[in-house]
Amino acid sequence: MLLSMKNFIDTLEKQFIKVHVNSCVLIERTPQEKLYWQTRESSGAFPVYSCGELVLRSAGAVEQTFGGITCKLWDDPFEWALPEMLSTNKKIIEYLSEVEETRKRGFALFKSDDDLKKEIPNVAGELQTLHYLLIKTLSRASHYQGRAFATFRMFSDESLPRI
Repeated sequence: MLLSMKNFIDTLEKQFIKVHVNSCVLIERTPQEKLYWQTRESSGAFPVYSCGELVLRSAGAVEQTFGGITCKLWDDPFEWALPEMLSTNKKIIEYLSEVEETRKRGFALFKSDDDLKKEIPNVAGELQTLHYLLIKTLSRASHYQGRAFATFRMFSDESLPRI
């Protein structure tokens, strides 16, 4: 039996797909009026984010990394993926789909697990292996998504399916 040369790539891709699908399900189940609802007023020292903002930050982490990998564009997507621009569930889902397409283009560049050993400059201009960069991005995206799930639970008893 021939083993795939992309075992680790395939595993990482499945994890990124889970983040995407779970974010879409979360946004679909969030009532419109609760998208940007905050649990309390921010003191300024510690920002308080809504469910919608946290999903956007999760997707933004993915978009920034794959924009960097595919186009060397390391801008922070949160600068243009603002709640004011993405004010409805439908608009957020459309944005999540765009991010997923960017991610797919990035993964299409990886032909074998050896590709993940390559070093590229990150957002700060420091060299990092693609492997490290992808793990770090997945961790950030999952962290924001977990916070979004917790915020959702503050206003809903509905259970969220996890893939």
